[in-house]
This record gives sequence, C-alpha cells and structure tokens, in this order.
Amino acid sequence: MTITSKKSLATKAAYNKRPEVQARRVLQNKARRHAIKAGRAKVGDGKDVDHKVMLAKGGSGDDSNTRVINRKNNRGWRKKNPGVYGTLSKA
Repeated sequence: MTITSKKSLATKAAYNKRPEVQARRVLQNKARRHAIKAGRAKVGDGKDVDHKVMLAKGGSGDDSNTRVINRKNNRGWRKKNPGVYGTLSKA
C-alpha cells in the first residue's frame, strides 16, 4: 500500500477545489453517464469516455465529441506527447 504524505493530500485537495477543475469533472461525469445510458459503456468495464477534442483545448461535452476507449490508451498518451498542453503555469 502506498503511503501518501499530508502535504501531497493537501495539494490534491486544493487542486480539486478549483472551480475550473470541478467544472471539467462535471463534464467528464456527464459524458460517462450519457455513454452508459446509450449502451456504449458499462459500469466497471475498464473503459474511459474520451473527448475527441480535449476539454482543455475547447472541446465540448456533447455526445458527438466523445468516444469509449480502453483506459490504458486514454491515460497513457500524455507520456508520449508531453507538449500537448504547452507550458503549464502554477497559478
């Protein structure tokens, strides 16, 4: 079991309280619910609902902008494409 430091937990809590992070999470959860309702995904299926045009790049939460792909492919691409987001500021 991984032990997480108090500082790390506090940092994550502060990040998750940011309004833009909460708004993005709402859109992601909505897309997941729509995919489940449409029969494209199931609860616990090990798949992610991916946005074709990233929300961070102005993509919408519409069903036409989503697809269901496996979790490994959706979460692993950032390591291969580190410059996608450009320079991240710590604001």
